[in-house]
Amino acid sequence: MHGPEHGAAPTPRGVRFAVWAPGHERLAVRALGRDHPMRREPGGFHVAEVAGASVGTRYRFVLPDGRALPDPASRRQPDGVHEDSSVFDPGQLRWRNPFRGVARDRLVLYELHVGTFTGEGTLDAAIAWLPALSALGVTCVELLPVQPFPGARNWGYDGVYPWAVHEAYGGPEALARFVDAAHGHGLGVCLDVVFNHLGPEGNYLGAFAPYFTERHRSPWGDGLDLDGPAAGPVRDLLVGAAVQWVKQFRVDALRLDAVHAILDDAPRHLVAEIVEAVAGVAREEGREIHVIAESDLEDRKVVDPPLRGWGCAAMWADDFHHAVHALLTGERRGFLADFGDPAHLARVLASGFRFQGEPSSYRGRPWGTPTAGLEPSRFVFAAQNHDQVGNRPLGERLSTLVPWEALFPVAALTALGPGLPLLFQGEEYGETRPFLFFTSHGDPALAASVSEGRRTELIAEAGGRAIPDPQAEETFLASKLSHRRDGRHGELWRAWRDLLAVRQRHAETIGARWPEVTRDGRAFRLTWPDGLELRVNLGPEPAMGLAGWGHEVREG
Repeated sequence: MHGPEHGAAPTPRGVRFAVWAPGHERLAVRALGRDHPMRREPGGFHVAEVAGASVGTRYRFVLPDGRALPDPASRRQPDGVHEDSSVFDPGQLRWRNPFRGVARDRLVLYELHVGTFTGEGTLDAAIAWLPALSALGVTCVELLPVQPFPGARNWGYDGVYPWAVHEAYGGPEALARFVDAAHGHGLGVCLDVVFNHLGPEGNYLGAFAPYFTERHRSPWGDGLDLDGPAAGPVRDLLVGAAVQWVKQFRVDALRLDAVHAILDDAPRHLVAEIVEAVAGVAREEGREIHVIAESDLEDRKVVDPPLRGWGCAAMWADDFHHAVHALLTGERRGFLADFGDPAHLARVLASGFRFQGEPSSYRGRPWGTPTAGLEPSRFVFAAQNHDQVGNRPLGERLSTLVPWEALFPVAALTALGPGLPLLFQGEEYGETRPFLFFTSHGDPALAASVSEGRRTELIAEAGGRAIPDPQAEETFLASKLSHRRDGRHGELWRAWRDLLAVRQRHAETIGARWPEVTRDGRAFRLTWPDGLELRVNLGPEPAMGLAGWGHEVREG
């Protein structure tokens, strides 16, 4: 740390409050009914210890202009992103189920959005489904971001407090209960965290300190200042949050959102610093803890070890989705223009990236890096995920875009393909309800802008169909899972279960060795040295010994 720890920390006498505000000469912390002056320390931190304060004490920081704002490093926002922060001590959390984590080659990830996974939309309600996920063959539940965002409904990527848990989901104690329960069922928990930007509403960091800079522009405006002369506390805020989640909340993996949008020219990239800090916790506690990156770079530096790279355990490889989706649907918009030939999918199955330095028509330049020497378990493969479903105008899942029988060979390729499998909630039984884009911004101007922007951006792609209003509650409710297990839905669920069981029997081989891939049109054969063979046909025409739209597994 480059200065005092951000935020509020209980002490034997009360609570120690610290906030980075180098441009302000004086600050106060408002707690227990009055303002307590803070002393300015070297590095621009303001610190005060308030006797008598304790866990649950509400507080704000008071700026010289009279504004009283929540704590940028708040660990709890019980009444929303604009209201008082509350002192919370994660050291008081109680744990019942020891857990050492999941080996990387054993990871089967299940992407879960807390608000739509159950009718209640809470972490406690989701706990009831953990036995079913374990029985399916999932080994790690990946929660979409749970950091506080405005209102009650959001994907989570508009979070503004990196250290806190959204109250509508149950707050920090509920996250701890979920993690502990998952461990009791032999499941790891991966937390999706957003360190490339903060949401547009409730983001008060700029009022305290120069957290942002015009030198780095992102899709969300000025980028976080991670490499300027005063970047130490900015980096500490984010690295400290990552350490909190793995150490004090005992999560087993972090999924770093859009690392290509973490703009950092420092000698050591923020992602590499997070990986190092998390690895320190893993060594100290004897646990398996993974940092997985969502990357649009198709660059092996994400997983290559330092000094060549950032050292992540694995990275999302969206080329698998693109190749499967373009082949099955015939869609060619945007990035899908680079896909659609069965040969593209064959290359992804044999080496991870579609592009390894060749020209991309969509990018307009050479793209990607060679993957030679990288193990298959360094890549995460998903045929569906929240982005690829939810960013469609109508949020359609693959189950409504392709013949039902096509879902079985897709499941086989995802479950037994070389990358680490990731399922998007409901995929295991062929959910037909959409996953739409939804928000609940309280700022009327922002709410109107989001609704209109979504409509304008996607109206052409929607073919004249009405775009669901992100701000409307019915858009959110339409995205709730049905959890169907009857008829063909149950048949698909059982197919996933059986395929994932095969994967665990061959996990070490699949995770370490790329398969030999041969194809006949839209049919593919994957073979491994231990005798495992997978044949899939992604078309209705008979090929490679399959009648069509089918798969076959042989274990040597």
